[in-house]
Amino acid sequence: MTRYPSFRPAWWLPGGHLQTLAAKYLHPRYQGSLTTEWLPLADGDELELCWSQSLNADYQGPLVVLLHGLAGNRHSHYVQGMFTAFQQLGWPVVLMHFRGCGSRPNQLPRAYHSGETEDLRFVLQQLQQRYPGTQLLAVGFSLGGNVLMKYCGEQQQQNPLRAAVAVCAPLALASSAKRINQGFSKLYQRYLLRQLKQSALQKLQRFADFPIPLSHQTVKGMRSIEAFDDGFTAPLHGFLNAADYYQRASGRQFLPAIQVPSLIIHAQDDPFLAPDVVPNQAELPELVLHEAWPSGGHVGFVSGRNPLKPVFWLNQRIPLFFQEVLKQ
Repeated sequence: MTRYPSFRPAWWLPGGHLQTLAAKYLHPRYQGSLTTEWLPLADGDELELCWSQSLNADYQGPLVVLLHGLAGNRHSHYVQGMFTAFQQLGWPVVLMHFRGCGSRPNQLPRAYHSGETEDLRFVLQQLQQRYPGTQLLAVGFSLGGNVLMKYCGEQQQQNPLRAAVAVCAPLALASSAKRINQGFSKLYQRYLLRQLKQSALQKLQRFADFPIPLSHQTVKGMRSIEAFDDGFTAPLHGFLNAADYYQRASGRQFLPAIQVPSLIIHAQDDPFLAPDVVPNQAELPELVLHEAWPSGGHVGFVSGRNPLKPVFWLNQRIPLFFQEVLKQ
């Protein structure tokens, strides 16, 4: 595949922190309208899907599936960017909200986590059945990128996706949980942790028979994402503790089994992730392309010479990768 021209960070946004924050606060909003669908699940829960356009059953073109990051949703800047980028190509897009991340709480005590691939598998099966002629493509950001790479490795030759892209995925969860608990990165952790704890407290209030012994005081006392995962995420979803969850859910160990064209994008100055999220090229199959740029922050990648006209490089790179795959 042709390698896309190098990402050149904006001179006025040096370093991972500025790249991360600028992308979040400078990115324009999607100007189109989104249609909401509530997809029922076999266990009595539901997922919120957001569509950029309606499709007929005989649709034959590409369909892009988006997976957001931790505590993300339709309003996340990177989601808005993908809706805009693929709208310009005329490609339909559907965002899969993880359980509890949509516009209303999910129906069960359980939530979502970095290794949850069953809901993605179900959604892709539904899309295959509805639109048998479509070419399914998927993009996962941060946590969603880890979920996507794990899914692709699990599916191997049975993967219904034509191609996949993971951006800033925490493919090594344990070390990344420690990284975000250091230095200035604690500010990002505080922001994410506040949302996670709020959702957990709402669940404790809604479900009198919550499946794990947990008090409001315990949740409020959690001071790191690792502590939250150890006391809430892991036991709620069948893991022994945070260490067990991180080991079993980390996407890096699934990369060698991927058998569809995939692009993994990382920045070496990502303030969320530890260096060992970056796989060695030797452990990647031929179909997996990995790009680790010196700068870019966490889902940032802002370029452009003029501060009044920032360029959001991911919105160019990801569609181009898919276009190249579909041409082959």
